Order: sequence, then C-alpha cells, then structure tokens
Amino acid sequence: MAENLFSLVRELVNRVRDLSNDVADATEELESFQEFIDEADKVAEAEEDNNRRDGIKSSVKQLREATFRIKDIIDEYMIFCEERQPDDPRCVALLCEAVDYIKTHIFRLQIAFKIQVVMSLARAERRDFQRQFPLDQRPNSSTGNQNVTRHNLRMASRFIEEDEVVGFEGPTEKLIGWLIEGRPERTVISVVGMAGVGKTTLAKQVFDNKKVVAHFECHAWITVSQSYTVEELMRNMLQMFYREKMEATHRDISTMDQLSLVNELRNYLQKKRYVVLFDDVWNPQFWDEIKFSVIDNKNGSRILITTRNKDVAEFCRRSSFIRVHELQPLSDEKSFELFCQKAFQYDFDGYCPSELKDVCHEIVRKCHGLPLAIVSIGGLLSSKERIALQWKMFSENLSKEMEKNLIGVSKILSLSYDDLPYNLKSCLLYLGMYPEDYEVKSDRLIRQWIAEGFVKHERDKILVEVAQEYLAELIRRNLVQVSLFSIDGKFKRCRVHGSLHNMILRKIKDTGFSQYIDEHDQILLSGMFRRLTIAMGSNDLMESIERSRIRSILIITDKRLSEHFISRILAEQMPLKVLDFEGARLYHVPENLGNLIHLKYLSFRNTQVQSLPKSIGKLQNLETLDVRQTRVFELPMEISKLRKLQHLLADFISSIQLKDSLGGMTSLQKIPSLRMDDDGVVIRELEKLKQLRGLSITNFKGHHGSTLSSSINEMKLLEKLHIDTIDNNEVIDLHFMSSRSALRKLCLNGNLNRLPDWIPRLQHLVKLSLLCSYLTTDPLDSLKDMPSLLFLSISHRAYEGKILHFQDGGFIKLKELELKYLYKLNSVVIDRGALHSLAKLQLSEIPQLKEVPSGIQHLRNLEVLDIWIMPTEFEQSIAQNGGKEHPIIRHVPRVRIISRVGAEVLEILHRTETTKRPTLEMKGFKCIFLILCNLRS
Repeated sequence: MAENLFSLVRELVNRVRDLSNDVADATEELESFQEFIDEADKVAEAEEDNNRRDGIKSSVKQLREATFRIKDIIDEYMIFCEERQPDDPRCVALLCEAVDYIKTHIFRLQIAFKIQVVMSLARAERRDFQRQFPLDQRPNSSTGNQNVTRHNLRMASRFIEEDEVVGFEGPTEKLIGWLIEGRPERTVISVVGMAGVGKTTLAKQVFDNKKVVAHFECHAWITVSQSYTVEELMRNMLQMFYREKMEATHRDISTMDQLSLVNELRNYLQKKRYVVLFDDVWNPQFWDEIKFSVIDNKNGSRILITTRNKDVAEFCRRSSFIRVHELQPLSDEKSFELFCQKAFQYDFDGYCPSELKDVCHEIVRKCHGLPLAIVSIGGLLSSKERIALQWKMFSENLSKEMEKNLIGVSKILSLSYDDLPYNLKSCLLYLGMYPEDYEVKSDRLIRQWIAEGFVKHERDKILVEVAQEYLAELIRRNLVQVSLFSIDGKFKRCRVHGSLHNMILRKIKDTGFSQYIDEHDQILLSGMFRRLTIAMGSNDLMESIERSRIRSILIITDKRLSEHFISRILAEQMPLKVLDFEGARLYHVPENLGNLIHLKYLSFRNTQVQSLPKSIGKLQNLETLDVRQTRVFELPMEISKLRKLQHLLADFISSIQLKDSLGGMTSLQKIPSLRMDDDGVVIRELEKLKQLRGLSITNFKGHHGSTLSSSINEMKLLEKLHIDTIDNNEVIDLHFMSSRSALRKLCLNGNLNRLPDWIPRLQHLVKLSLLCSYLTTDPLDSLKDMPSLLFLSISHRAYEGKILHFQDGGFIKLKELELKYLYKLNSVVIDRGALHSLAKLQLSEIPQLKEVPSGIQHLRNLEVLDIWIMPTEFEQSIAQNGGKEHPIIRHVPRVRIISRVGAEVLEILHRTETTKRPTLEMKGFKCIFLILCNLRS
C-alpha cells in the first residue's frame, strides 16, 4: 500500500516537474494541428459530393474545437506564470510561503492533467479524421501552392499606387456624358451587371472624374447594405454633404425621424446641383423609399445606382427619367491586359513573359472577363515562381465549375483565401467581424491582430511593423481595399469588397472563427466560437458567451447598453483578449473590469464614459487602452501598474497622476499630450521611455530644452514630435541628433528666433508645421532640399518677413503647402521647377498679400487652391472681368474661396472645369450674397 502511494506521489512530482516541457510540446504540436486543419479545410472545399463534404466539415469542426481547448490551457498556464501575488502583511512570512507553495503545485498539477487529457483527445480526433479522410490520398489542391514564394515586404511595400482601370474607357466616357449633359430634370443612371463585373470600379472612376467633380456642387457616395434602413441612408447623405462643405451639423440628425430627415435633405439640396451614388442596391423598391429625399430641383442633378438586379432599374423608370448601362465582361484582350498588370506588377513591368503566355491566356479564359476574378487570381499568382509547369498545374486544377458556369467568383475568391498562410487567414477573417462595407481604421485593426496573437515575431522588427506588412500583403493580393491613405502613402482606413465579405462570412461560419449578432438576425449561438460581434445588448447571449470562452468582443451598436449586460461580461473572468466598445452608447464602466486579466486591447473610444475604475490596474497584460473622444480626463493612479501598456491613447490626460510613475511604464510607444510641470519631474521621467514613437508636449519653457533634448535623443524610434510653449516669450531651443532620427512628423508651436539647423537634416521627415516661430529670415532656402518632405505649414506668425521665395528645384516632393496668418508677407514667388509635385495650396488670412503667388502657373499638378479670407484685391485679381491673374489659375481643377463681408463669412465653391456660373453658398451665417465672377469663360 505504502509502495503504491509512494509510486503515485513520485509520478505526480514528475508530472509537475515536467510541466514546462509539456506546455512547450503542446505549443509546438498545436501549430501542427493548425496546419493539419488548414489542409483538411482544403479537402472539404475540393470535395464535390455534398454529403461527404458535410461529413468532412463536421470532423474538421471537432478538430478545431480540440485546438481551442489546447490553446485555453496554454494561456491559463502562461497567465499563471506571469502573475505575481503581493505579500500579505497579515500573516507570518513562512506560513504564507507554505500556503503559496501548496497552491502553486496544486494548480500546476491540475494543468498537467488537463494537458494530458486534451492532447489525448485531440490526437484521437486527428487519427479518426485521417482514417476516414486520408489527406495523403487527396487530389492536388486547386491552388497548386506547394512552391509558394511570398514576398518579404519591406516598409516600401506600404506605398502602393492605385491600379489603372482596364477596359472601361468607353463606358466611362458614356457615363460622364450622361452625368454632365442632357435634361435639367433629376435623372437616375443605373449601372447593371453581375457580381465581379466591375460596377463599383466603373462608378468610382466616373464619380471621381474631374469633370464630374467640377460640374456638381454636392457629392455623396452611399454604400447600400442588404440590411439598410432608409433613415440610415439619409443620415449618411447629410453627413457627407456637411463634411464636404466643412459645415457643422445644423441639428442633431441622429435623433431625427424619417420625415424630418426628408425635409432636412430637401431644404439642403433645394437650389444645388448634386450627384449621389448609391452603390450595390439589391431591393427593387429602393427608389420608392428614397426618391422624395433627393429633390428634383430642375437643376441637372443626377442619381447614380449600381446593382446586380435589372428590376431595380426598371422600378426607377416608373417615377423618374432613367438611363441604364449594362456592364459587360471584359474582352479577351482587356482581360489579359488586366491580369498581367496584377500577376507581373513587381516584375516584367506588367508584361507577361513569353514562356507563360499560353498558360496565362488559359487562366484568363476561365475568369470569363470578370475583373474581380481576374484581379484575385492575378494577385494570387503574383507571388508564385515563374515556372510554366507549376502555372499549368494551377490552371488545370481550377474548379471545373468555373468552366461550366459563367459565374465562378465565389470559388475564385476562395482560392485566394486558401492560398494565404495560416496567420494571414486569421487576419483576413477578422475583418468579417465588422459589418459589411465598414471602413476600419488600420491602426485599430493592427492592434487587434497583435492582441489576438496572429502576428508572429520577426527578427529586427517590432510587431506593429510585421502587422503592417501583413496588411500590405492582403492589399497586394487584392483581398483588402484601402479607402483612405495618409499623405505619405500609409494605409489609414481599409475595407473588404462586398463579394469578399460574403466569402469571409462563409469561412467564418465553417471555421467557428466568430459570430455576429444583431437585431435583424438574432441567431442562436451554438458550438464553440472564439469571437463575437454584438450589434445589440441582450442578457440571453451570456450563457453561450460563457460556454464558448470568447477571446474577442466587438460592440457595434448605437443603442444604449444596459449596465447589467456589461457587468455580466466583465464578471465572468473570460479569457478575453480584445474588448472594443468604440462608438457604443456606454456611460459607465463597472468596477469588476479588473476581472479580465487576459485583456490586451481595450477601447472605449467615442463613448460617453467619464471615468475608469481603479481595478484597471489588475489588467497586467493590457497593451492598448483607447479613451479618445470620451469624457475621461483623468486616469486612476493604478494605471501606472500596467507595465506592458504600449498604446495609451487619449485626447488629453492630466499628467499629474502619472508624473511620479510614468517612467516605470517602459513599454509605452504612444501617450497623450503631456503638460510640463515646474519641478521638471515629468520631463525627467520621459528619459526612461525609450520605446516612444509619438510625443506631444504642452506648457514647454525654455529651461526644459536641454533635458528634453537629452530624452528625445534616447528615443531612437520616435516618429512624431509636437511641442507647444506656454507663451510666446519662451524659446524652443533643442539640440537634436538628426542623423540618427526616425522622425517623420514635427510640429513646433513657439518662438524659434532662427530655424534650428537640425531640422533640414531630418532625412525621413514627411510633415513639418511651424507656428508662432517669429522667424525673420526666409526659412525656405534651408528647407528646400529635404528629401522626404510632403507637407509644409507655415502659420500664425511663424514668418515675419515680407517675401517667401520657392527656388528652382526646391521642394520636389512636396504635395501640400499651407501659408496662414502671416501678417507681414506681401509676396510669394515660385520659380519654374519649384514645387513640382504640389497638389494642394492653401492661402489664409495674409492681409498684405494682394496678388496670386508669382509663378503659380508653373504648378501643373496643382489640384486644389484654397483662398480663405484674403484681401479684396487678391479676390479681384482672379475675377474673370478685369482680373489680371485670372488666366494663370485656370488650370487648377478646384478653387475654393471663403470670404468675409463685414462680420459675415461666405463660402463660394468654384470648379474651373465647368462653364456654369459658380455656386454661392453660405457658411454658418445669414444669407448675404457676394458676387464673384466665374473663373473661366
């Protein structure tokens, strides 16, 4: 008996001792399980027999749930190892040590047994699957991707140019003519075609055309989801109209009913010529629901609709003038041209090498002229080795269904998904957690990917850089679209095409990746799933949520969330890693927030939250905390305990609570603006934050300069720097080691006396803003040769001289230039050859500048000229009747003038490519008309 007991104890001791090795082995085997599941998914996709395919999918689902359990146990162990329990002063040290020892070993023993059980079950599941559906006997994968060579994208891969549109030249000119010519009555123009034929691409090319932009005063692009509401569409229209004119919303349109929204739209559009594009309309009754809000003011307004359904166009015909263009698939020649642009975009200058021409023609033929299919396959093949035999195998294994049926887009999109590495598949599926046509901010998406563990470490790179390369790869493969670029070409917002979104939702359902719950589709949650998007708050969800051990929750709803619902989410100690309330109607955060010890990403952005509980200090794994656009202005002291926090995102946070402990948060990369204190504690704490990538300082005083310079020189990764002085008497005098700087954006708001000599040496600087600098010497001579500068703003008395001279060959890359509130400037000279790439020029409140900048006619790439509250002589100089400078700005497509008459401000939007009289629009004040002549005859 004693011998058996001794043997048992020895076995338990060995099991506890070997636990670390067991966890490491489980982690390694988990990767092999995931690879196995990935291959099994492809077997299911390739299976033509429906019953057999369903059987495979059911078995794969069980395998996947087994891996979920393995990952849960590994995470449970890792969290336990990272936790450090504080000493309890109430007990004797030896006793506490003994109790802690016993607790630790009991827990480790529990983990050891759990690992043994779940690994045995998972291995059994895999054996059963292999016995029923042996992977080594399956036919070749339709992707033929055994020799994939992925591009190792560098930072330069983020600078992706927009694709040239191929094959739409004729339809484009036809639609432009329909838009800007013809009868004065409101007319509906419908583009009809099958999925993937390029309706949205064509509509975008037409909508963005300079002639169209110039012809209409108001523009709105509305994507119509299948679950749209009329009120939502009308609110979106109003918001776009207001945003285009930079107008504040006159009333709270979020609370308006349908009739009020109709009246608001009709009143706004009453005397304007407008164009509205409704993209991807499905419902034939759509026009009846929306037509009264878009008034027929007999002013040449146009409605552009894209749809797969011809009935939509026919329904419009009952009550409106309508023109219909049926978009046909591309010709063989244009299909091949588009394919080559995508498949050989990084080599051969977009041309097909001779040894691949035959097989490429064969592949293109199977795409049936559908641009979406061509672009998807071309993007997929762009990463393949240029070996004819492999491409021939790929072509032969394209689904037979594509050859039999005209529409095979869904299959082709699935091929693009199947070709992705495992971690990139998860990244793409994550976009399915957002609603259809949702534009997600790239930074938000990337931080969520990292929190989920999708992004793998790579040598000499931080995870954010690796994640940016992942996103660039998905964009390069045409699986993700960029909807907004920053001035330096980085991705700011992105989305997925509607057809791709549908494919992603199917994959999500098959894999148990996530579930989406809203009031239109309240599905019964079943099985295990890891992520949840909630577009409604319901306590009925909690049982399923608790059972599935959710990793991510996105709350996407404009309805108020009950405190009871939120408290239950926080009370369950779920292994949540991502909790995102952005945009939700949340007013209070319960104290039990600290229960979510696994949490890495937490966002309350754009909510009504006013404070955070002290328990936030328990979130030891938190990496991102976002409280921007909230009412949180002070953080609890406990925030300083978050040693792993990298992104502390806020509009403004008082630094008083953090100033003594800020330096302990050494992982910080982004922090809110910091207010300098008199005793210098904050600035000394900054020396310890060597990982910072963005820094904003307010209340700067001259004596801070030396210490701040020393701190900044230690921040090798710093990309953004903003400094505001406490008043104009304080001088910003920094000593910067610019040769080692990664600085990309710099804003100095304060007295400089002279331009610091380190600024022109910033090789990577793309954006420079100088305010209140009081420079008396023209700074342009020093700045003109900066190699990366794209944006320059000189404003608020930054320059006190009379002449600014842009010399020949200077500022070659500059895209945007702002000259504002320069009260002594009376002349701007632009040499031929200067500002070669300038696209936007803004001149604002320069009272002594009476004429257009000399040499502006040389700026042939200038697209926008903003003239805001400039002298009367300046405005008269560009008038058609007698304006001597009028001819030299005729080439600018868009000129906007905001003028002041007495106390009144008037915005007049000129589009120089139209022959119509310019439109006069009021901005914020009662109606006063200021007649300015047309810019062009």
